[in-house]
Amino acid sequence: MNAVAPVSLEGDDQEITTATTRLTSSHQHAANGHTAVNVANGHSAITVVSDDEQSPSSEGNPVANALTNAYCDSVEKLPQVIEVSGRSRDGGPGSVMLGGKVWFVKDGCGVTCAVFTYLLVLYAEFVVMGVILFPSNSLVYSIINAVIFNFFAFLAVASHVKAMLTDPGAVPKGNATKEYIEGLGLKPGQVVYKCSKCSSIKPERAHHCSVCRRCIRKMDHHCPWVNNCVGEGNQKFFVLFTMYIAIISLHALIMAGIKFFGCMDSQWEECSRFSPPATIIMMIFLVFEGLLFAIFTAVMCGTQLHGICNDETGIEQLKKESPSWEKKGKWMSIKAVFGHDFSLAWFSPFNQPDINSGKSPPYLYHV
Repeated sequence: MNAVAPVSLEGDDQEITTATTRLTSSHQHAANGHTAVNVANGHSAITVVSDDEQSPSSEGNPVANALTNAYCDSVEKLPQVIEVSGRSRDGGPGSVMLGGKVWFVKDGCGVTCAVFTYLLVLYAEFVVMGVILFPSNSLVYSIINAVIFNFFAFLAVASHVKAMLTDPGAVPKGNATKEYIEGLGLKPGQVVYKCSKCSSIKPERAHHCSVCRRCIRKMDHHCPWVNNCVGEGNQKFFVLFTMYIAIISLHALIMAGIKFFGCMDSQWEECSRFSPPATIIMMIFLVFEGLLFAIFTAVMCGTQLHGICNDETGIEQLKKESPSWEKKGKWMSIKAVFGHDFSLAWFSPFNQPDINSGKSPPYLYHV
């Protein structure tokens, strides 16, 4: 009697396996309430079993066939792409595609953090330009530092916008249909996983985000400061954002120190257009902001680069997952994130790297 190997489940993800033998009379093991899809000789069957019982194949089983048809009908009604809408399907947070082109996560906490980030950059801009650099005893010094600070501040804001509005690598929602699975052309020994939360076929190294309510390719973490997941599609922009914020924070600290010691050697009234108490208070807040975000973003940037060089995401490091994929070398991993062939485009938030070049088939797992 030829039979398919038992179906095993991992966490909330359902494993879908293929076999060359036709399923005749086998028993499947699945988690309670979960559905496993088995593909044998080009035929798909869906079997629902509980923890304490084993169920035969759906071939010739009218009850199982009815469950199969009901499941496929419900999955096929889910949208393939999230289009613009006033709210998500249940009125809660989620991701939308504005005009089908711009990714945006509808999360109150994330939007608040993003707006707060822009306000902090504006405050630093105001203090640096209006208190520290102008008026100044040296016009050349002020102009040079103003150009440098504004250049990196612009890149930081642009990187933040790109990290927030770029699809991090969301898997099409609701594509776990029988027809789609059969169309993958699975071979013996190849396994795919279906997410039970968004009914998507999960690529290797993808994880489900409860805020975006989508499975994200190579998900590193969900960052409220950019109101988005950090994943395969936008990791470059997140790294650039943390790097440029660290640069302008350090630059602001240096300029604030020079200004403070310069004013101690002269009259405070001549150092700023504001009163001495107001000048000191604004500079103290700027120093506090600069120290906090210089340390935070520098550590975050270093952590990201360390993970990229080791070809590991933050989630994989936390879970201590054993790599089932073929790890790339440090240089290849960096090029996979920032784009192939080193150039100044690596440091530009306006250059979108080609994340699909040199990739293996997205849904295949080898066992």
